[in-house]
Amino acid sequence: MKLYMTPGSCSTGIHVLLEEIDLCFEVYLVNLMAGDQYQADYVRINPKSTIPTLVRDDGSSITEFQAIAWWLARSYPRARLLPGDVEGEVRVMEIMDYVVGTIHGQGYTRIFTASNYTTNVAEHDAIKARGHEIVEQCFAVIDTLLAGKQYVAGSFSIADAALFYVEFWADKINITLPPNCLAHYQLMRTRPAVQRVLHEEGYR
Repeated sequence: MKLYMTPGSCSTGIHVLLEEIDLCFEVYLVNLMAGDQYQADYVRINPKSTIPTLVRDDGSSITEFQAIAWWLARSYPRARLLPGDVEGEVRVMEIMDYVVGTIHGQGYTRIFTASNYTTNVAEHDAIKARGHEIVEQCFAVIDTLLAGKQYVAGSFSIADAALFYVEFWADKINITLPPNCLAHYQLMRTRPAVQRVLHEEGYR
């Protein structure tokens, strides 16, 4: 398989899952700043021009974090990346969607790409500030859900890989994580797969 990714991005979460499953795969770096995602070769693989993209052994592509994560979990059940019951699985999906769709999709996009919201440079600081508010409010919700648990579903799951990358971003831009989120982030950093991924992506 081939993973098209950008180091330190949301694709880091998928990278973690691939390492957790211990799969053989090739990594192809997509330089977003250079516009690699709009190159014809990449658009043929992923017309959305987004990351991550996973190209499977049969040549077909999967895009979107949640879809890739769920496919990996269901395709490699021995890795136990999903709970064994419907209620547990739906809770994992619920939190993963909240992380990707709201914390990332509504919060961090305002912080990192304020120019996508308006061409008026004078409004960028206000947009970034709103992004910080969204991220912090969402982490407060997640913190409550993590109370009394090490991982989102009790044991490591695909939702933890999603939560890790937004916690990683918080660490990098000095957003204070609430206690349970911080404990989760620190625990994730001790996982051998996570340590390998951070090393491979150039983080020490």
